[in-house]
Amino acid sequence: MTEDPFVTHRSLLFTVAYEMLGSAADAEDVVQETWLRWAGIGDARRAEVHEPRAYLVRIVTRQALNRLRTLARQREDYVGEWLPEPLLTSPDVADDVELAESVSIAMLTVLQTLGPAERAVFVLREVFDVPYEEIAEAVGKSSSAVRQIAHRARQHVAARRPRMAVSRTEQQQVVERFLAALTTGDVQGLLDVLAPDVVLVADGGGLAPAALRPVEGSDRVLALLSRFARVAPRAQVATMLINGAVAARIGPAGELFDTAVAFVIEDGRITRLYAIRNPHKLERLSTVAQLRR
Repeated sequence: MTEDPFVTHRSLLFTVAYEMLGSAADAEDVVQETWLRWAGIGDARRAEVHEPRAYLVRIVTRQALNRLRTLARQREDYVGEWLPEPLLTSPDVADDVELAESVSIAMLTVLQTLGPAERAVFVLREVFDVPYEEIAEAVGKSSSAVRQIAHRARQHVAARRPRMAVSRTEQQQVVERFLAALTTGDVQGLLDVLAPDVVLVADGGGLAPAALRPVEGSDRVLALLSRFARVAPRAQVATMLINGAVAARIGPAGELFDTAVAFVIEDGRITRLYAIRNPHKLERLSTVAQLRR
């Protein structure tokens, strides 16, 4: 029996929605809405769809764009900085360099600075290599307009995206050095692993203590992190693969894993830290996400 195309492409549809929305919970809702529309056209019409993958991507893109309009209003009232929901990922995702970069917390944060249409066009074209004509159908614009949007979006992202050419081995080494210095209160060790222009962005969502604005510069970041060993002497830390890269989970005061930290590493030093503390965004970190291009 032939597998239903929706089942075949479900991981792809989730990945498209997640990259556009930055939220696994919202992406799951969008995928479910896509299934309802796919199922709702009936067996006869589904049999007439010659390219189910393109058809389903078109539906999920439209549903994600609709969801973005709703989320835009909600995020205006969000307390502090908003960061994407982190996902536990398999080594296969990390090994796929292009996929790992596209779902990294750093890249998803950059994508949030694009408008909805620009975000959709960029994700479909640059990550999934969808033809311009199919993108045009998905976003309701002409092919020429989509090409212009893609050009602007590429320029926007290129000016803001971090360099990601760091091996997993180097990521692991740098993150382990950071955690060792953090948990022992080693100020010099922290200075050695943090870049001078490091930026720390935290997301507590008003539900957990977190800096409301980015903390910039090694001196200010160090002032914040150097207190950690005293404040949380029984902290438990672990490294894991989050969004295709080596990251950390930190559970102060013996309570496991109430913070997920993603990193941008350049030239052996940390240039950005993304600390996700909103408990609603940490609920899925016990299950490996199925991401696919």
